[in-house]
Amino acid sequence: MTGLIVALAALWGAAAGALLPRAAHRFSVPSGEPWRRTCPEGHRLGGWLGPTSCPTCGRGQSYGLLAGVTALVCAALAAATGTRPELAVWLLLAPAGVLLAVIDLRVRRLPDPLTLPLAAAALTLLGLVSLVPEHAGSWTDALLGALVLCAGYWVLWRINPGGMGFGDVKLALGAGAVLGWYGWDTVLLGTFAGFLLGALWGGALVLVGRAGRKTAIPFGPFLIAGAYAGLLIGAYTA
Repeated sequence: MTGLIVALAALWGAAAGALLPRAAHRFSVPSGEPWRRTCPEGHRLGGWLGPTSCPTCGRGQSYGLLAGVTALVCAALAAATGTRPELAVWLLLAPAGVLLAVIDLRVRRLPDPLTLPLAAAALTLLGLVSLVPEHAGSWTDALLGALVLCAGYWVLWRINPGGMGFGDVKLALGAGAVLGWYGWDTVLLGTFAGFLLGALWGGALVLVGRAGRKTAIPFGPFLIAGAYAGLLIGAYTA
């Protein structure tokens, strides 16, 4: 049964990931600029989901890895969560996390139209799941996790605005919700994993000469990766 669920989750991830490239292209603009409406040749792109290739000229950026990465993430979440009902929430939220990581890596921006609905969706869906038998989490802890982690990132942003963007603060709402579902140990683990991964990446860039000690790097992908790591362990041990 678990193998079937993992396979179905991987198929869902691949299908959802295949719809992300156009959104990644349109949202990947520097802060303060409007979302992209056209392909590189200036032809209008309609809609937010689907491939990036332009129907007029065929030009577009390649995001072939998106479907594979999303499929892998969804399969791992299914393997860790099993048949518990909260798996449906993780599978619905996972593509948004992948999309946000890609955008932040490209332009160091975490769009409000993605971060804030992600947090609202996480809390709403987990609230519904808490009413279903056999779940293994607490909606109250999810809410508190969202508020506490967001507050913690807000403090870090106030202390060092140059080292962390306000988008990370808003992203922490959603990350705190999913981590808090499985308890405070999972919140701490996911938060620590994010900072550890970010530090390792920054250190590696310094060692190869691609960054200095004060070079800013996008933290959103590491916040998301840490949340996934904490969620996997939390789901597996719940």
